[in-house]
Amino acid sequence: MIEKLDITVSIVLYNENLEELTNTINCFLSIPLKKKLYLIDNTEEKKFKNLYKEKVVEYIAVGKNIGFGPGHNVVISKIKEASKFHLVLNPDVSFKPTVIPNLISALDKKDNVSMIAPKVLFPNGEHQYSCRRFPLISELLVRRFSFLQPLFKSTKLKGQYKDKDLNSPFFVEWVTGCFHLYKTEDFINLQGFDERYFLYMEDVDICKRIEESGKKTIYFPNEEIVHVLKQGSSKNIKLFFRHSTSAIKYFLKWGF
Repeated sequence: MIEKLDITVSIVLYNENLEELTNTINCFLSIPLKKKLYLIDNTEEKKFKNLYKEKVVEYIAVGKNIGFGPGHNVVISKIKEASKFHLVLNPDVSFKPTVIPNLISALDKKDNVSMIAPKVLFPNGEHQYSCRRFPLISELLVRRFSFLQPLFKSTKLKGQYKDKDLNSPFFVEWVTGCFHLYKTEDFINLQGFDERYFLYMEDVDICKRIEESGKKTIYFPNEEIVHVLKQGSSKNIKLFFRHSTSAIKYFLKWGF
């Protein structure tokens, strides 16, 4: 019987900054675990081919942009019997070598937890509110349209757990998708991400399905990462409509 890897990691690639991506990959390569990294290339021109040739890196060319969740799902058949833990990782994240081993240790101790996520910081050290309560339509609107903030300020603050001590671990409803560390078995049982979402809301949806399965997601601020966070949908009209479409799909699925 082949011994399982400690961890597999998937990164979906499209319009990536090569410097940021290389930094993320180097962070992964530095962790002292038995590991494998899957790079899923969603570009038609296979622009990331042959850039990273380390033994523990496997390049997968999709040949078209299938989206974030479907991209990560490409590896499901590969990781099923391969690893104990699986990390869904953004290509603009950095972390110390001890972060993933410590998160694995914390996750492994909890039978009722499927996924763990660390504290997330901006590059300038400012805190990102990466753990949230399941969204309300009013919260999504106030985050999108600043003129509504005076009317729904308390809704936004509550949604971001600003009423909680964010320096201590606790069970959360959902965490943003830049860094999701799963027990591989649970990720497989969930069948990965719901592929009806091309981009955005797939991270909320999978956390909702974790809850529906009777298990939990834990926010673990004892460990921290740095995430660049592009916030593309607030700057790009096409991505704004992607986000809006995904939000409609989410509320039609789970209720308003």
